[in-house]
Amino acid sequence: MGDGSKIMGYAALEPGALLTPFYYDPPSLKDNEVRIEISHCGLCGSDIQAIDDVYAVFDFPFVPGHEVVGHISEVGAQVPESRIGERVGVGWQGRACGKCKWCLEGDEYLCIATAENGTWTPYGGLSSSVNVQQDFAYPLPDAMPSEAAAVIMCAGFTVYSALSRCFAFPSQRIGIVGIGGLGHLAIQFAKAMGYEVTAISSSPGKQEEALALGADKFLDISDKTALAQAEFYFDSLLITSHGGILWEEMLKMLTKKGTLILAAFPQVDFIPVDFVTHELSIVGTFLGRREEMHQMLRFAALHGISPMIELMKMSQVNQAIEKLKDNKARYRIVLVNDII
Repeated sequence: MGDGSKIMGYAALEPGALLTPFYYDPPSLKDNEVRIEISHCGLCGSDIQAIDDVYAVFDFPFVPGHEVVGHISEVGAQVPESRIGERVGVGWQGRACGKCKWCLEGDEYLCIATAENGTWTPYGGLSSSVNVQQDFAYPLPDAMPSEAAAVIMCAGFTVYSALSRCFAFPSQRIGIVGIGGLGHLAIQFAKAMGYEVTAISSSPGKQEEALALGADKFLDISDKTALAQAEFYFDSLLITSHGGILWEEMLKMLTKKGTLILAAFPQVDFIPVDFVTHELSIVGTFLGRREEMHQMLRFAALHGISPMIELMKMSQVNQAIEKLKDNKARYRIVLVNDII
């Protein structure tokens, strides 16, 4: 329940704390910003990392949430009033400095002020409303459900950007490592782009599901025979899991001059002999340009790409976080705003 003119969100009052109702004054609306009344907000693994202040860059109280869908309710002086009422989605990035080398070259997602650019600055999407720069509030395809769009804005964009940049030729062989929140979307995007897709997992029980999502093949990482047969097979491997990567096995499966693509934040630990002798490359991918986001939304709508989600009320956020931490989400949780 809101308190007069106050905004209500769910905040960690200190690192690692449970989220509790938190009331704050609406942030002032800058000339190039819009205010969005939030209907849905996805829960992402990076939200949990932020709550725990893993990277020591956040201020507390901290309101997480960066997979936002809602309607524009107010616009700044430089924003057309015609945008009021527009259904929009917002991903991880809610703003950019507009002045650094990267912004001036059109790569705002690499803005030097990364730590301040998140949608959760000053407060994020687990709340009744959020302010972002107008260019980062993206109109959504009419046919795309809001709950699906919330996840597409972050997880979908993350894997789309990685896959579209690394695609080199039709039927390029790619292994999607990890069939979770990122991986299950990566399978769909990669298949629609024309990759030959192999889902790679340590959970053989996910085989049927991975094939149904569009994977051409499934590889159980614990199957030594299958691993041996896959030696030098893949042109690229997309790492979508944050942990448990068998790096030496991964490198053996890459063809010479192959590419290891990191779309997640796993601990990297391997002897670089194969990288040198096989001339392998390792690439990190982080979001993308604004025009890529527009392309991704059109592509997802055209090909019917959609996340597997579980809907929960925003007031159940702590239960949702525990479910995500326990790896029981299949595969993404979206919170429906029940703040009145």
